[in-house]
Amino acid sequence: MKKLLYSQRLAPYLFIAPFLITLAAFWAIPLGRAFIMSTQEVLYGEATFIGLANYERLWNDNVFWRAMYNSVRYMVLTLILLIPIPMALAALINTRLGSERIKSFFKASMFVPALTSVVVAGIIFRLMFSETESGLINQVIGIVDLGPVRWLREDIPGLIALLALAMWRYTGVNIMYFIAGMQSIPSEYYEAASIDGASKIQQFFRITIPNLKPTIVYVTTISIYGGLAMFLESFMLYAGNSSPNNQGLTLIGYLYRKGIEENDLGFASAVGVVILVVIMTINITNLSFSGTFRKESAR
Repeated sequence: MKKLLYSQRLAPYLFIAPFLITLAAFWAIPLGRAFIMSTQEVLYGEATFIGLANYERLWNDNVFWRAMYNSVRYMVLTLILLIPIPMALAALINTRLGSERIKSFFKASMFVPALTSVVVAGIIFRLMFSETESGLINQVIGIVDLGPVRWLREDIPGLIALLALAMWRYTGVNIMYFIAGMQSIPSEYYEAASIDGASKIQQFFRITIPNLKPTIVYVTTISIYGGLAMFLESFMLYAGNSSPNNQGLTLIGYLYRKGIEENDLGFASAVGVVILVVIMTINITNLSFSGTFRKESAR
């Protein structure tokens, strides 16, 4: 064992073995089983090979495309909201203006929603966006005579409720990511820019954003996955997996409906494989265009 640990060739493999075993047990093997099940019809423990019939059925299912549209739309809007806004707030917090105690309190308070259970948050937001006049949001907009809105009965208002929940829950987390990235930027860059007469806004766009590229790529990557894999927020907001005209149905909700509620495990496996392919395709494309896979040129 001592000889193995000190071996330059074998020791690295020994140290990464726990990760490889975990990856195989909880990702690679289940993924392989899911792919096999996606080509089968599973009924009461009996599996019958049916080839690509599940994928053909999936392609012709309008409810699946509705779920795809809902998830992609939600993902795009969360990217638009949950990257620029937290970045701007992080830049304000990271400045030398204001009291450090106030900044620390603000950072702590913004991170609290991420520690709150999605179940609790979903119930609270469902009550806030109630379609009755007594609902909190309807009371607020009633001040300017905008009348009660049927938030969870119509498509766009329901989407607004979902985005509000996402903003409340994840803005603080993304602020922490961006603050960590900003604090790694050498202060000499800003001092040199100030000497050259650059304003704070110019420094933000020409120094902060370019040097935040690794953080932006990371936040974008996890946001793409989070947007397409969103399920529990919608499930709790609509008090179940059913919503008017499937306006709150997501890809994971569709998988849950087919696999758990309808016990169609073969078809649900096909849905899972398609979701994986979509997420991997979008993220690999994003990482490729951002230059993550590009090797640095030797100096």
